[in-house]
Amino acid sequence: MNVQIRAKDITLHDNTKAHIESAVEAFTKYQLDITTVNVSVNAEKKGVSIEFDIHIAHAEPVIINQSDDNLEAAIDLAIDRASKALRRLHTKVVEKRNGSIKDLEALDA
Repeated sequence: MNVQIRAKDITLHDNTKAHIESAVEAFTKYQLDITTVNVSVNAEKKGVSIEFDIHIAHAEPVIINQSDDNLEAAIDLAIDRASKALRRLHTKVVEKRNGSIKDLEALDA
């Protein structure tokens, strides 16, 4: 998995980069074939904007945009939203692979 972190008009400290990288590494628990993750941090007039661009093989990319006044809060909210989207995609893939409950009910009858 290729991870790129870009900052525009703002400086990121090492601990902030490490926080983002550890969160991106935690995305592997969803067992999706994540190829690249691009993280853009931009300073705005009122606060900070974070964008996660997560490319997954054989699926549409997951793009998360989050704005907040505080950098750490924006990062945490974006990570939570990305985790939720990846969890939903994982569930969708697993259910498609295993079939649906309606198929199981038809077999029992």
